[in-house]
Amino acid sequence: MKTIKNVAIYCRVSTSDQITDRQEIELKAFADRAGYTVVDTFIETASGSKNDRQVRAAVMKLAKGRHIDAVLVTELSRWGRSTTDLLTTIQEMAGWDVALISLNNKDLDYSSPTGALMLTVLAAISQFEKALLIERTNSGLAAARARGAKFGRPKLKEKDKAVSKHRKAVTAYLKADKSYRWIADELHISKDTVMAISKELQVTA
Repeated sequence: MKTIKNVAIYCRVSTSDQITDRQEIELKAFADRAGYTVVDTFIETASGSKNDRQVRAAVMKLAKGRHIDAVLVTELSRWGRSTTDLLTTIQEMAGWDVALISLNNKDLDYSSPTGALMLTVLAAISQFEKALLIERTNSGLAAARARGAKFGRPKLKEKDKAVSKHRKAVTAYLKADKSYRWIADELHISKDTVMAISKELQVTA
């Protein structure tokens, strides 16, 4: 296995309410222990299955230019989008003489026949677990729908739609002391809609 000196750290979370602090601390500590020089640390917020991961693309560009000897991640799932993607990117970086090192499997040399086999198995297990999660989620949603649960935005009633559409104009006419009937006739809407908007104004006043 080649001598590794310069590395890039790659951390990823799925949503903006998550943080990468733990990943950064663990990876920097590992780099210090191994005597690696951290060239740069890359942070990305993106779904694991998302194709357009621009930060990861920047890491790949750094690897292609051979400015680093390895990319450090806490686990394979932080890097790969799928089994195929994981294998493809590792092989691609291997062609540039750049390794992917996962803390969970840091002792495994993916360039060896045994390592390549283990990588395939590990990636397949990850994909299998994801498929099971999706299946369980879909089953749960189906069961909830069978019980009458509703998903998505509730549909607006016709009156609510009219209130939303004409709120600004009705408000202006009310401030100009126009009567409910006059406003309704002017905007071709019901008097009830005008009254509903008037009540809103009284509540917020």
